Amino acid sequence: MIDRRCVLVGLLSAPRAWGQPALKPARIGVLIYGPNVQDYEEFLGGLRELGWVEGRNLIIEKRFVGDSPQRGRELAAALQALPVALILASGTTMIRLARDGAPATPIVMINAGDALGSGFIASLRRPGGNLTGTTAAGEEVLAKQLELLSLAAPQAKTIGVLLNRANPANGFFFNALSARARELGLQLERIEIDHVGELDAALVRAKGTPLLIMGDPMFIRERTRIAELSIAHRVPGIFGAREYVAAGGLMFYNSSYAWHWRTAAGFVDKILKGAKPGDLPVQQPTQFDLAINLKTAKAMGITIPSALLQRANEVVE
Repeated sequence: MIDRRCVLVGLLSAPRAWGQPALKPARIGVLIYGPNVQDYEEFLGGLRELGWVEGRNLIIEKRFVGDSPQRGRELAAALQALPVALILASGTTMIRLARDGAPATPIVMINAGDALGSGFIASLRRPGGNLTGTTAAGEEVLAKQLELLSLAAPQAKTIGVLLNRANPANGFFFNALSARARELGLQLERIEIDHVGELDAALVRAKGTPLLIMGDPMFIRERTRIAELSIAHRVPGIFGAREYVAAGGLMFYNSSYAWHWRTAAGFVDKILKGAKPGDLPVQQPTQFDLAINLKTAKAMGITIPSALLQRANEVVE
């Protein structure tokens, strides 16, 4: 005779025939300036292709810094304390805040201005430490921007460089630009500001002088204002993000932000599966785009050389 109590105990202790219990979702942090991040959907799409779906097997903790660097460090520390498996940070300033605020947490860099020159990594092939991700071509991109701007305004002997004084990448970038300017027979004028309220005065100072606008979250948030001021004061400018040209800026030259965000998804996947950040080679873009806004050129009274137009991937008319 079968003991029913033994059968019941056996059923309760046996593995579930319909599969293993669901695994706990992975948790990652994203440290950014504000909620309106360009190309963030590219990142989510890249994650989905790799099997990571927010709300199913992945929790994404987004934290917005605003204009306070100190808050960035505090938020990074809070993400580390949750804890999160890693933190994504976009741009040189944000990457440094994440590194300083969460030194024990892997950091995935998105579009670092120059990861090697900024001291974030030991080398592109073996970054070491807790940081890996994508980096811009840094000095090479800025040198090319300077060259393109000089072609658009061949009569100019001086080029202004607009910088956010708080951005840690500015020092070595400006030095690299200075070396290229000497090769082109140009003088550089360094125009630094601390907050958006100084933009008007900066553009007045650059009046009539071509201006290279360094990549910075503060500037891209004010891209429409910068474009309006540039037209008003006849300041031809070149930018590192396509959004500036859409807002009325004259020229853009750089890699695609979408590429950086989508590529970051691959780093997240590898780290969540156990890879060490220091063993993952940092990636650089290999394709670059040039966009020119002819409507803005006309408003400024500038004639863009046909040879330069032929090199453009996109022309706004």
